[in-house]
Amino acid sequence: MRCSASWTGCAAVNLNEAFDVSAAKLQELKSRIIRLGIDVRLIEESFIRGGGKGGQKINKTANCVQLFYPPLVLRVRVQRERRRTVNRFLALRELVDQIEIKISPATSERLREFERLRMRKTRRKARSAAKYQG
Repeated sequence: MRCSASWTGCAAVNLNEAFDVSAAKLQELKSRIIRLGIDVRLIEESFIRGGGKGGQKINKTANCVQLFYPPLVLRVRVQRERRRTVNRFLALRELVDQIEIKISPATSERLREFERLRMRKTRRKARSAAKYQG
């Protein structure tokens, strides 16, 4: 397991620990991990100091979560919430989304959402062009 000196800790992800999210969300994430065949023991988790808005609390605590998945060389860093447990869940969900995009793009809900947005923008652009062309 690789750990950089700037990280405050580096360990494998444990899905049996408590996350401050609903049981249904956690179960859905676990089922996606099983369906994609992701080896959770390979995911390296580290906690680093955050930054940005939030003042002293954000700058002094290590609640920013960084996950690294060596088989696909994917790195995710999340600091959306003030609680580390919620950031751990969000980072894991983000990592699973990125793994699904690489492994199984046909089943990726995130890619479908990108496609919907792209189509919506294309329709708006066409309507706007037709409106102002004549």
